[in-house]
Amino acid sequence: MRASNFEADSVISGIGQSQVGRRLGRSGLDLTLEACLGAIADAGLTRDDIDGLCSWPGEVYVSDGFSGPGVPQVQDALRLKLQWFHAGLEGPGQLGAVVNAMLAVSAGLCRHVLVYRTVTESTSQMGPSRASALPSDTSKAPAYQQWMLPYGSISSVTWMSPYATRYMHEYGMTREQLAQIALNGRRNAALNPKAVFRDPMTLDDYMSARMIATPLCLFDCDVPADGSTAVIISRADVAPDLRVKPINIAAAGTALHGRPSWDQREDLTTMAAHDAAAHMWSRTDLKPSDVNVAGLYDGFSILTVLWLEALRFAGKGEVGSFIDGGDRIGLHGDLPLNTGGGQLSGGRLHAFGHLYEVVTQLRGDADGRQVVDAEVGVVAAGGGPLAGCLLLTR
Repeated sequence: MRASNFEADSVISGIGQSQVGRRLGRSGLDLTLEACLGAIADAGLTRDDIDGLCSWPGEVYVSDGFSGPGVPQVQDALRLKLQWFHAGLEGPGQLGAVVNAMLAVSAGLCRHVLVYRTVTESTSQMGPSRASALPSDTSKAPAYQQWMLPYGSISSVTWMSPYATRYMHEYGMTREQLAQIALNGRRNAALNPKAVFRDPMTLDDYMSARMIATPLCLFDCDVPADGSTAVIISRADVAPDLRVKPINIAAAGTALHGRPSWDQREDLTTMAAHDAAAHMWSRTDLKPSDVNVAGLYDGFSILTVLWLEALRFAGKGEVGSFIDGGDRIGLHGDLPLNTGGGQLSGGRLHAFGHLYEVVTQLRGDADGRQVVDAEVGVVAAGGGPLAGCLLLTR
């Protein structure tokens, strides 16, 4: 590993998470402040110590409840005195905000960056109608998505289902095998008091669930939720002054080599995840076999399949056999996966929910679902043309 890697300059010094649930009826700012103040206290810092602030996606409108409060609103509410701040929608998945914070710390712009992600999608969907992911007016859609609208592809699940169909066609993965992503998440969610769905789920439950976009059924789709997660990225040299031992960041993956599109990638059994994962492994001496716990993006179950392959936990086309039966991805398996329930059962907190869970595991604080001797963890975010990943060590 090159000594100049910027990742070595920063650590994760604190984490915080608000109440998580369905239709909580709380504002995004209320949830954000709960998570941010929790992270600051967790690190043993005060608001006066926070001199950087960053969020994903920033104050933008995608759909109701998606973006949470903007950085200026949070800065004002917490009365922070900032040396650096940033918010932006694009980048390597939701983890782009964390990477931006790491770069700011490495450049010497600030010492402690508060990074947060907030959603109130569940409460926002209580009204009589739900917005599609794309506008009905083609001219208002992003350029690369305008070609999808004439075919009725107006929501994320219709962008994902062709990938699942293609992967199954090329490599023989079955729905029974794909089901293990959802079943594993539900088993783990039962051990997480914050998870949205904790009732048992069987393979029969999965197979009989209504189809949303073939071959993806209801349980292949993540769960809209309300909640906020915050982490603090601090300069590595402040570690001795922190309340708890920080988590080190061994490597970040942010690459995008293919076309920035959901449907025009050269190999439609891959996504930008494959570019980001290869980039991450090139920045460390650690290997896939060193990883003890994984939080892999599961906005839809097929995304987790592609991340498992991209991160080289399974060979090309071999994820079906790797997850078959669910034992290898269980809490006591070769690769404990989405140990807090993930987005499929824990709730759609995006990659920040996975980041919070993996840090909790590496600290040894995951009561009831703790992975024994967890020392190395990986967190992955995004799908399609948006992807990023982090390799963390205790």
